[in-house]
This record gives sequence, structure tokens and C-alpha cells, in this order.
Amino acid sequence: MQKTGPTLTETLTAGEGRYAIVAARWHAEIMDALIAGARQTLGSRGADESQAEVLRVPGSFELPLACEQAALSGKYVAVIALGVVIQGETPHNEYINMAVANGLMQAGQKSGIPVLFGLLTCRTMEQALDRAGGKVGNKGEEAALAAIEMVNLLRSIKGN
Repeated sequence: MQKTGPTLTETLTAGEGRYAIVAARWHAEIMDALIAGARQTLGSRGADESQAEVLRVPGSFELPLACEQAALSGKYVAVIALGVVIQGETPHNEYINMAVANGLMQAGQKSGIPVLFGLLTCRTMEQALDRAGGKVGNKGEEAALAAIEMVNLLRSIKGN
């Protein structure tokens, strides 16, 4: 029986092309850690600093439009969306999270460029910190690694 799960190899590299990191401004400490994680991962896989461009948006709700436009621009091989929504006293987080998830999925499908979901959807600030370099890892790193994997997969499918 074959095991399922990640099949990422150590030889996977960022290759040529630029990566957009579209990041929300809310929760600066968390966002800085997610961005740093994404940049570090791209660098560790062979991308130099000029291959990773950070584009900032006001909040997570604005991620889909900026990601779609970045993907359609022809400047990037992948777009990494980073944001954080912390649950509050109202259900606003549910609306934002669902809208962002759907918008990012549609941006990738419309453009044919990988648009990666790096949105933290947490109940508490502690959970967000745990996912931005804390005890659960760094979701910015994970999104960047998924971007590299998708770029390589699409190149393989297209025969590049």
C-alpha cells in the first residue's frame, strides 16, 4: 500500500521567475514573521532577494483582488497570500475567511498561476503566534514551499 501525503523532495528549487508575497498589514508582529518565513524558504530553495516581491494590502479581505491582479500581471510565477484573521465577538471572521478562501482559489484558477493560501484563521492571538514561527511552525514557510512545489509541478505538466 502506498502512503499518501507530501511528496516534496529535497532537490526542489525555486528556479527562475519572481514570486509575489501579498501580505496584509493587520497584526504586524505576526505578518512580519510570516513574511520572513516565506522569504527564508524561497531563499533556502535558491531564490535570490530580487525574486521575492512583497506587496502590502490593508487587511486580509483585500488579499484576493491584489493576488488576482498580481497573478494576471505576468510578472510572477506564483503568488503567496499571507494574512491573519482573529476571531472576535462577532462572526465577522467567518465572512472574511470564506470570502478570502474563495477569492484566492478563483484567482489561481482564473490566472493559471499558483495562488497559495497563507491565511491564519485563529480563535486567539496565541494560536496565531504559534503558527507564525511558534510551536506549530510558520505558515509563511509552508505557503512558500507549496508555491515552489506548484511552480515545479506546472512546469513539469507544461514540459518546461
